[in-house]
Amino acid sequence: MLKIILPFFIAMTLLVSCDSSTNLENNNLKTMLQGKTMGTTYNIALVHSKDKVIDTAKLQSQIDKLLLDFNQHVSTYVPDSQISVFNRLADTSWSKVHEDFISIVKASQAVSRLSDGAFDISISPLVNLWGFGPAKKDDAPNQEQIKKALSQIGFNKIEYNEEQKSLRKTQKDMQIDLSAIAKGFAVDKISELLKQNNLPNHLVEIGGELIASGLNQADKKWRIAIEQPDLSTKITQQGLDISNRAVATSGDYRNYFVEKGVRRSHIIDPKTGYPISHKLASVTVVHESTAMADAFATALLVMGEVKGKLFAEKNNLDVLMIIRKDNSDTAAFEFWSSPDFFR
Repeated sequence: MLKIILPFFIAMTLLVSCDSSTNLENNNLKTMLQGKTMGTTYNIALVHSKDKVIDTAKLQSQIDKLLLDFNQHVSTYVPDSQISVFNRLADTSWSKVHEDFISIVKASQAVSRLSDGAFDISISPLVNLWGFGPAKKDDAPNQEQIKKALSQIGFNKIEYNEEQKSLRKTQKDMQIDLSAIAKGFAVDKISELLKQNNLPNHLVEIGGELIASGLNQADKKWRIAIEQPDLSTKITQQGLDISNRAVATSGDYRNYFVEKGVRRSHIIDPKTGYPISHKLASVTVVHESTAMADAFATALLVMGEVKGKLFAEKNNLDVLMIIRKDNSDTAAFEFWSSPDFFR
């Protein structure tokens, strides 16, 4: 029997530092929108002049429709979504899908190639096998089950045609899971929608993944605070001042189970078929694209501390790592960041 653990702290929490007062000099106003999506919440801060009237009900309706449509394309938790239907197909013929589906697969494969498969959207069979997909399980898989699932894995087993808006499998029983990039992609889509509505100054966050566009209420860069995990108190680390940049975090602390004293993370290595077991607890990436930051954060977490640092340096990524000093749940943490992360 597996013991499911839902921790009461998040090893890496990104908090928006927002001054609720109105700046008297520029008289900027801030409007907040909140809602639910993808099993989590979204939070949006809009900064605008007092002369701009925002129909918040209409705008939120547009955002909610965008997210509902997006889920209908790429969520494995929606039985009749395009990705769910695609995963159930037992052939290698081309399937017409929405352009968002194509775009997210294209971005995913770019990260997969760059990371030598550390990020792999074909990992769905392993995610489901370990009980981290839509269907939960009460026991860990055996080696034969893992071996079979590994035979279905391979990001190069899916092909796309942008012009025809089509996807196909090159192996009938392979499946894909976009959960490691979907929230970031949705954040980017909402940001574009806000810009189309002449709202360039905004912050959009879904489940911890966020983009800060333009300037905040005080006509300054957005201030993002980073918290260190601690069971007894919250310790705020140095914050980030960002504009027109995205921030995404991947951690092994949100979803895991303990089996016979072994901690099993929901972050699974596509090459071994097993949950990661190194000391790297969390990776935060700053990037122009939230989707890419989201995917890179997962890839780096799969790689671990040593390979992840080399990858970040080689690809000039702005990265912050939180590393356990040992593998216990009460371990102290140390931090490593790339040279430009806090600049």
